[in-house]
Amino acid sequence: MRVLGINAIFHDPSAALVIDGRVVAAAEEERFSRRKHGKRPVPFSAWELPELSAAWCLEAAGLTPGDLDAVAYSFDPALCGDLSHSDPWDHLRVDYARRAPQFLATALPGLDPEQVRFVPHHVAHAASAGLSVASPNAVLVLDGRGESASHLAGAYRDGQLEIFKSQELPHSLGLLYEDLTRHLGFMHSSDEYKVMALASYGKPKFVGLLRELVHANDDGGFTIERIDWDALAKARSADGEMTEAYADLASSVQVRLEEVLLDLARWTYEASGGLPTLTMAGGTALNCVANARIAAEGPFERVWVQPAAGDAGTALGAALSLGGEHVPFGTAALGRGWSDDELEAELKRAAVPYTRPQSIAHEAATVLAGNGIVAWYQGRSEYGPRALGHRSLLAHPGDQHTQTRMNDVKGREQFRPIAPMVRAERFHDLFDGVFPSPYMLFVHRVKPDWRDRIPAVTHVDGTARVQTVHTDTEPLVAEMLAEFERQTGLPVVVNTSLNTAGRPMVDTPREALELFGSAPVDLLAIGPFAVHRRS
Repeated sequence: MRVLGINAIFHDPSAALVIDGRVVAAAEEERFSRRKHGKRPVPFSAWELPELSAAWCLEAAGLTPGDLDAVAYSFDPALCGDLSHSDPWDHLRVDYARRAPQFLATALPGLDPEQVRFVPHHVAHAASAGLSVASPNAVLVLDGRGESASHLAGAYRDGQLEIFKSQELPHSLGLLYEDLTRHLGFMHSSDEYKVMALASYGKPKFVGLLRELVHANDDGGFTIERIDWDALAKARSADGEMTEAYADLASSVQVRLEEVLLDLARWTYEASGGLPTLTMAGGTALNCVANARIAAEGPFERVWVQPAAGDAGTALGAALSLGGEHVPFGTAALGRGWSDDELEAELKRAAVPYTRPQSIAHEAATVLAGNGIVAWYQGRSEYGPRALGHRSLLAHPGDQHTQTRMNDVKGREQFRPIAPMVRAERFHDLFDGVFPSPYMLFVHRVKPDWRDRIPAVTHVDGTARVQTVHTDTEPLVAEMLAEFERQTGLPVVVNTSLNTAGRPMVDTPREALELFGSAPVDLLAIGPFAVHRRS
């Protein structure tokens, strides 16, 4: 069965192709259009489809639109119901969704509109996680909103989803965090991760009040009363000073979010009959601080989070949902890639001097050991918001100034942390927490003996968002890490996304060369080739 999944309705439009129980390709539209998040999350943009990523998915498999058995669209307009609590223009979003089969047939010539199937938004989220690991498993979905709800709790058994509870709007933990993001002067549906980082610098001074206004219910749902944000801290402008009061507000909401998520996880565990594995998806599941707390304090033996947990992942989930079978998630490297010959042709076209060292991993490790910054461009690009060793900026973790340097290179706020990657076999020597962590979706405690040795990746609260690197799945990255440790004695390398502020992650070789030419990067490691910065 050949199913193309489509996410288009809110933000982060994306496409994913599943053929006979195998994920062949998946990518966000932003990697093609170069527009961050693909579009803005407003009703007027609901008609915009992931035309470029969908066309690429089909091209990668050698298919035409007419070859598809189905197209799974991750929103079902029939479930929208009463829109009185929504954006006053939300009826446009619903109308566009109803017309999606015709829009898709126009965008993908040869597609029969009758092949388009509507998949409920939170069912698509649930499938992206629950069908990616062996069942049975419990599943918890939380985000801003779907058709008329903001949450789903359930369980997968034999590929079938049983829904225990769905929290109706307007109550939404995702929208709560979005409101805070906007109040703090950041862009909602985009910058929530900045609020999570900021929270570590504050104290939860307002958590007592928030416990009265935001709480889990006995039925597995939750209630959110109106919050007067201005009474807690005046709204910050986008370029306003970041004060302690804003950090305290962020900390308070973050702590209360974690507490409510723990309550919901415990309820889901009991409702599932004590299943040992919890799978998670939805934008709220990208909150790696909350995820770590659920794993540490919740009742589940294992917590697995879909790497593309945000709306981009619903393209994959919608496709999996139609198939209704377990499809193991083996890698997030599901996007575009280029052969060595194609990469060399790009280097020649750009007329830049380059070499082909005996080992690009050793070449990169040597530059890193000398405190250089490396643009690491290898294999297929990642599906989801995390750079996982395919489109990464790498640096030395032992220099206390590395965080400032990297944030300067990327043009972003200095309170933003940078993360470490470590070979799996060295993880327990340096960190405590969820293991394995190949997708960078949990925070971990840095062991005291190592905090001064790797200050660049140790956040202000003593944590780090670790990516564990496994030799069997990421042999080149593991080789680079081993060589860096041989040269420096440090088993960790800084890893952040290969982009600059406000731009999507680099996807093509040309984009990698453009970033290298415009940012203070010392080495571009592109496939087996090395492009060094001229002194």
